[in-house]
Amino acid sequence: MRGLVEGAMTFLGAIGHALPFLIADFRTAFIVASIVVAIELVVIAYIRNKYMDTPFLRAAFQIIVGGVIVLAVGIFIGKS
Repeated sequence: MRGLVEGAMTFLGAIGHALPFLIADFRTAFIVASIVVAIELVVIAYIRNKYMDTPFLRAAFQIIVGGVIVLAVGIFIGKS
């Protein structure tokens, strides 16, 4: 059951990141994708708070730091 839930959530997250880029204008697509990512981060922090007893602000901080690291690595790899 856990694998099914994780797989479904991974799929929804990936689709949420990718679908906005079907919009013809890149800036609009990027803004929509950024909003989707922000919503996802809040939802993840909420889930960690509710089900894993992590204080909401701590969970949000951990998730944001992880996201910034992933963004930085993506930018670094993209410039290579």
